[in-house]
Amino acid sequence: MTMKWLLGVDIGGTTVKMAILDLQGIIVEKWEIETVILNDGGQIPGDIARSFFEKCQQSNKRVEDFVGAGIGAPGFIDFNTGVVEKAVNIGWNNFELVGEFERLTGLPAVIENDANAAAIGEMWKGAGSGATELLAVTLGTGVGGGLITNGQIVHGTVGMAGEIGHITMLPEGGVLCGCGRKGCLETIASATGVARLGLEKRKGQITSLNNIKAVTAKDVFEAYSQGDAVATEVVEEVTFHLGLAISNLANSFNPEIIVIGGGVSKAGDALMTPLKESFERFALPRVFGSTTFKIAELGNDAGVIGCAWLAKQMFLKK
Repeated sequence: MTMKWLLGVDIGGTTVKMAILDLQGIIVEKWEIETVILNDGGQIPGDIARSFFEKCQQSNKRVEDFVGAGIGAPGFIDFNTGVVEKAVNIGWNNFELVGEFERLTGLPAVIENDANAAAIGEMWKGAGSGATELLAVTLGTGVGGGLITNGQIVHGTVGMAGEIGHITMLPEGGVLCGCGRKGCLETIASATGVARLGLEKRKGQITSLNNIKAVTAKDVFEAYSQGDAVATEVVEEVTFHLGLAISNLANSFNPEIIVIGGGVSKAGDALMTPLKESFERFALPRVFGSTTFKIAELGNDAGVIGCAWLAKQMFLKK
């Protein structure tokens, strides 16, 4: 019997992560190519197609043995047409990504927001394995998220569901967010938000953070673990707002598992312990008792695995 394969493609602003997986979600080949954004990102589908064909040749796989491809992409997406309406960091405006990819590769393709794809990956093969009700929160340069219910990602009317980073936490006095509004969760709980708070709160204070020229979120959590008073103030503020936002989401749709990923999640217990305390403070008791927190397990593979799952669900003949 001929082996069947899935292709996962996770497009980022710097690199495109690609992987070939079997139908059980096991990665058999994975690699990256540079995201070339010249000409408003117009050559990206061609670069992906060429790299895919080269990898097939190197690994003795036939293109016709692929069930299909899943593509994770940033920006605002029309899931019905496969058009990326806007992806600022790449330069796409009303870009027919799926149509161009299918034309170049001959594979059927399905598209998903990159944060949602990562959430699906964690549900299939990661920290959320076995759960059908899941909230994924990614704490990186920004704050992203994905809502999964009944085993399916929630898109909303125009694909904007799960924009956790843009929940308004400080309507008065918050700092400006990249979205153009003030006081978004992203300005507080992202890696850049944590670092900003560390820089602000160390002024005029006795703290180990004064020994560091360019304070990072990692520095803040390390200082917190060592009992630094200023770092403790920062972490308490961050986890207060993050726990409040997550509890309100959990009170609304009652996930079984909340997966925390992204670079900030590497702080481990220094993040998770105060975060769970804040969550317990604001969540309904029944919601708190039925919810498990986990740190994401798949790292950079989450997106390609989630995309492969989408291709399997969409194209594999029952």
